[in-house]
Amino acid sequence: MRAFLFPGQGSQHAGMGKDLADNFIVARRTFEEANDALGFDLAALCYNGPETELKLTAITQPAILTVSIAALRALQDETGLVPDCAAGHSLGEYSALVCAGALDFADAVRMVRQRGTFMQEAVPVGTGSMAAILGLDPAVIDKVCKLAAEGQVVSPANFNSAGQVVIAGHTEAVERAIELAKNEGAKRAMSLPVSAPFHCALMVPAGERLAAVLEDIVVKPMALPVITNVEATPNQDATRVRDLLVKQVSAPVRWEESVTTMSEMGVRQFVEIGPGKILSGLVKRIARDSRVENVENLASLRALQP
Repeated sequence: MRAFLFPGQGSQHAGMGKDLADNFIVARRTFEEANDALGFDLAALCYNGPETELKLTAITQPAILTVSIAALRALQDETGLVPDCAAGHSLGEYSALVCAGALDFADAVRMVRQRGTFMQEAVPVGTGSMAAILGLDPAVIDKVCKLAAEGQVVSPANFNSAGQVVIAGHTEAVERAIELAKNEGAKRAMSLPVSAPFHCALMVPAGERLAAVLEDIVVKPMALPVITNVEATPNQDATRVRDLLVKQVSAPVRWEESVTTMSEMGVRQFVEIGPGKILSGLVKRIARDSRVENVENLASLRALQP
């Protein structure tokens, strides 16, 4: 079995997607479709930067989605490859839903721009932050967060792989958790350069605003299951998509469990589609006996082994 995986925030870089647009008409048209949907030149930002603008959450999210779908369409146009299931990390779940046929691409691009805006506006800049904790058991990290909270919010936000958990919450609480994690023997505990504390209770207002947007979005029957961030289980019920996307904003991303679920389903080939290789690295640590490849440009597409 084959799974297509789609990256989330943090994979962006100036120049992403240009090689695809230069070599594949379907990719170029994808960027044009995104430009039309958003009303500004997203393609130019992807191709040329500046990096400072690409890091703005309301730009980052539609940019990564667009590059991912441009790569997906180029791949399928060239090879005809079809996945048995799909998954995406946070924002990447929208790309997975486009891949599964649940969301129209133009709707998804507009939606993730709003999602990014809502997430950024949910917490004043500097009020919240995130940190990576390496080398601690999730149960210990959970205990650390509870001790560090002191009436504020701090909790696990991303369970990425064994020994790699990201936490999020109020900046002071996150800083306290970093020190406690070091005392518990963490290999590393460090703040991350992010603009907001994603996937924690501080994002609930963003989820509520997103729910209102989702009410007007058509969710179509799904051609294949998407392993969801919230439950780490396959979903092919279109009627559940809206609720899962709302919950996803403030719930932790259960990526390690999601990859394990796909392995247990029989997936032996994982193809990361979109900018970067962050998910590929995680999958190699979680599903060691699987084949892991990525498609982000002409060279990687040509190198893919069906």
